Amino acid sequence: MTEPCTVASLVAEVPGAELISGSPLAGITSVEHDSRHAAPGTLFVAIPGSNVDGHSFLPQVAASGAAALLVQRGHDQYWRDLPPGPAVVAVDDTRAALATAAAWFHGHPGRELIVVGITGTDGKTTTSHFLSSVLEASGAKVGRLGTVDVSIAGDPGSVGNRMTTPEATEVQRLLRRMVDARCRYAVVESTSHGLALHRLDHVEYDAAVLTNITGDHLDFHRTFEAYREAKGMLFEALDHSPDKGLPKTAIVNADDPSAPYILTRTRAGALRYGIESTGADVVARNLRLRPDGSDFRLVTPGGIADATIRLPAIFNVSNALAAASTGLALGLDLDVIVRGLASCPGVPGRMERITSGQPFEVVVDYAHTGDAVGKVLAVLRSICQGRLIIVIGAAGERDPGRRAGVARAAAHGADFAIFTNEDPRREDPAAIVREIGDNAAAAGRLRGRDFLEIEDRREAIAEAFRRANPGDLVLIAGKGHEQSIVFADRSVPWDDRMVAREELARLGFPGVPS
Repeated sequence: MTEPCTVASLVAEVPGAELISGSPLAGITSVEHDSRHAAPGTLFVAIPGSNVDGHSFLPQVAASGAAALLVQRGHDQYWRDLPPGPAVVAVDDTRAALATAAAWFHGHPGRELIVVGITGTDGKTTTSHFLSSVLEASGAKVGRLGTVDVSIAGDPGSVGNRMTTPEATEVQRLLRRMVDARCRYAVVESTSHGLALHRLDHVEYDAAVLTNITGDHLDFHRTFEAYREAKGMLFEALDHSPDKGLPKTAIVNADDPSAPYILTRTRAGALRYGIESTGADVVARNLRLRPDGSDFRLVTPGGIADATIRLPAIFNVSNALAAASTGLALGLDLDVIVRGLASCPGVPGRMERITSGQPFEVVVDYAHTGDAVGKVLAVLRSICQGRLIIVIGAAGERDPGRRAGVARAAAHGADFAIFTNEDPRREDPAAIVREIGDNAAAAGRLRGRDFLEIEDRREAIAEAFRRANPGDLVLIAGKGHEQSIVFADRSVPWDDRMVAREELARLGFPGVPS
């Protein structure tokens, strides 16, 4: 920032902010919402959470030498009796104010980037990788904030947590890093959680993309309508982003029933893509789906071109259409878009083949909802020469409907299933696995003959490999790229791809890792 970060400038920036006590001239050197990171110069934002209220840590934060406390009105009992020291600033909603403060502190980096937000139940990460490749094919530097990694101008790094959308402080810090790296574009996976919790406020979107909306995350949103409404917040944000010399565009999947509703949430121009819809502007024709990729004719308002991608399945063609449509909205030439799609190598943990010399196929994929699992199984069925075996679980403390969904998808799409552990959190892992099995039984499958329940995920993978014959295909689904399994009291390092290679080696297939 060109001007000093002071309490006075913070109060001027945050709507409805009021300086209750302390010096308006106090300097701020960091913005934090985690009391463990408070230090001299910190602006600490106290957020009431579902389990812990950040206001309860105000005495410790004040003792750390923090410069200022951003508190929520109605929580006076936590800060009225604090000893003199840090400035106290009150607002109506500290969660929303955190995003404003983070953007202010980092100098509103979104205003210096062309920002594309991608939302949807499935396909966000694949679409973001396709789009990054398309934008890089134009010669531009690109930053990407997503599930698998954070990549800034081609320098990928791991995400420190397991949320698709990190907290607003981290979002704004990463956007500032992209600006400092001279990125022209930022591609931001924008989850319903991140949108509803204000983590993506002040990102300053120029284009918004919808992949699809299916029933998921109802543990958080409670109803499908609330979930869809949260997705719509991304498109609403287009109307409040500053003019950067580029028309704001809403890019939606015309094949998805929620597309018309999403378009009602913004005044931005619309661009529709699709495979089945007759109302799409950007479409794929003459599809040829291969085990190792897909070919199609890309038909757009600006011309027609033959395109190829390195990922199989019709849903990945749809993701490629989303990226192509965004490229068109940003003014890229069709030949650049086609070249970018072809150069995208794929996404770690998405339809990733594990090859160690075994006589059967092994694929690791992130699919963890019934709809996604069903689609992946349908694709793999078309290329599987023998039996199709799936290893799948369902996360604890998440939408319980996932358990029935993955059970039905496995029952209908696989020849044999092994239901296993997947991030139980504070729930009983064995109970989750039994519930999935009960749903598979209700779908007409028989325990022992059609499926097994093996709580230990490594043993489940090993058992699937022991049962696999030459020509069979084993799908290990649900975790993809993730690097841990989360229990109530600990997080255990885990990588399905690494474990698969280790178990193949135990069977005598230690070939060159894929």
